[in-house]
Order: sequence, then C-alpha cells, then structure tokens
Amino acid sequence: MLSADFGHLADDIRMINRSEAEWLHVDVMDGVFVPNISFGFPVMEVLKKECTKPLDVHLMITHPERYVERFADAGAWSIGFHSEAVEDPMPVIELIRKKGCRTCLTVNPDISLDRLLPYLAEVDMVLLMSVFAGYGGQRFIEETYERLRMVRRVIDENGLKTLIEIDGGVNTGNAKQLWDAGADVLVAGSAVFKAKNPEKEIIRLKCLD
Repeated sequence: MLSADFGHLADDIRMINRSEAEWLHVDVMDGVFVPNISFGFPVMEVLKKECTKPLDVHLMITHPERYVERFADAGAWSIGFHSEAVEDPMPVIELIRKKGCRTCLTVNPDISLDRLLPYLAEVDMVLLMSVFAGYGGQRFIEETYERLRMVRRVIDENGLKTLIEIDGGVNTGNAKQLWDAGADVLVAGSAVFKAKNPEKEIIRLKCLD
C-alpha cells in the first residue's frame, strides 16, 4: 500500500478489492528503525473499513511489542516484525499469536538467516526483504534467490508449513523465478500501482496468464 496514490486512496483500495491480489501489504515505518515515516492507526482504520482483503502488516519499527495490540485491534490479519529490532523475537511472536493474528518474522538483506531459521517452526510466515526496508521503488537484490532457496530447503526438510514472503523490487521480470525458487507470497508495490493496468499487472505477477 506504500506505493498507492493517497490522494485517491479509496479508488486504489477498490482496485485491490476487484483484483486477483489475495492480501493487502501495509508497511508501517517509524523514522527510527528505518529512515522514513509512513502511516499509522488512522490509515489502518480506513483500510480495515474499505478493504475486503486481509491486511498483512509489516512493522518496520523499534519496540514492535508496544504496538502489536493496537495494530491487531486496528484490523491487522497478519503482523510481521524485524528480528533485528528485538533482542528476543519469541515474546513478540507470542503476543501476536495471543491477539489472534498470523505471525511473521522478517529480516533485512544484510541480516544473517541465523536470526530467522531457529524460529521457522514458531511462526506462520517469514519475510525475506529483497531490498533494504524503508523505501519503495528500490532495485531487487539478486542474492535473495540464494537466501530464499536456503529457507525453502530448511522448511521442506523439517516438514513445516511456514510460508515464505518476498518484499522489495518484485516485478514481472523476477516473479516467476521467485515462485520457482520457493516463494509462497510476493509483495509488489511500485510494479502494481505504477502500471498502466494494475489489475492485469497483478495477474501477470501471479503468472496466471
């Protein structure tokens, strides 16, 4: 949603409602954990009211434990946070689970997967950033494929149902490769909202045509 036209937010939400998109990804930035500020609870309330798709909330913030309950109450279906934002992810995972939301643990491209792998059985989903968190429109980092394959292998070897989400620089030029490498969920912002026909672009990203 970060790449949407906030002057015509209702129109963009209606487009997402009509489209083949399955979730709406909501990036929350605090200007501390990342050098940018996005939207908070007032916008979440609008999204909850208008969007018919589940809200996949990505917290790029310090002290995520302080805000889990409020985002859950504001309509989040899934809540993800960065492993590098906390000393111990488990209390935050448990708090998200207690609020009835799906749990997601996230890592930036420069963070070792060792911060992620021990928690694969504890979360519903892991999010591998394929750009550095904080800004939309960045170029996809090619090393993501190797990291994705590694996480996919560990999940499969252990018989887990944990989903893998990829966020950053996703477009029709790399979507199929990401699906083939083991991704379950792709987040696309600029590729969709800057397309001439966003709904058709979503179909292409999902490789449905």
